Amino acid sequence: MDAYSEDLRQKIVEAVQQRRMSKSEAARAFEVSRSSVKRYVKAVCEGRSLRPGKAPGKKPKLDQKARRLLEADIEERPFAKLTNRREYLEKVAGVKVSESTLSRALRQMGFGRKKGRWVRVSETSS
Repeated sequence: MDAYSEDLRQKIVEAVQQRRMSKSEAARAFEVSRSSVKRYVKAVCEGRSLRPGKAPGKKPKLDQKARRLLEADIEERPFAKLTNRREYLEKVAGVKVSESTLSRALRQMGFGRKKGRWVRVSETSS
């Protein structure tokens, strides 16, 4: 489910503060949970923004440095196997990842396999 818009959050707070609507009434009127109403009112009282925050999630296993190293390794050794690339990343960057994670990362970076070597996908298209 997507976060509620900043505009809706502002309307909820205005209903509670200016129109003297109870938090339960506001929750029913705007079809949101009561805890959301309480959270938005509290944020305004504390001077915080009502803007939705960034969604939480795991940080990527391969950071920018590891991706640059991987890209340079592909340019240098296009025929190397995933096992060799995984060992290379572990030695050089200290990053331990599985072969499947490495394969997914390579595909996200725009690489694909063509006759046993890794190339940019645009190079394989005819």
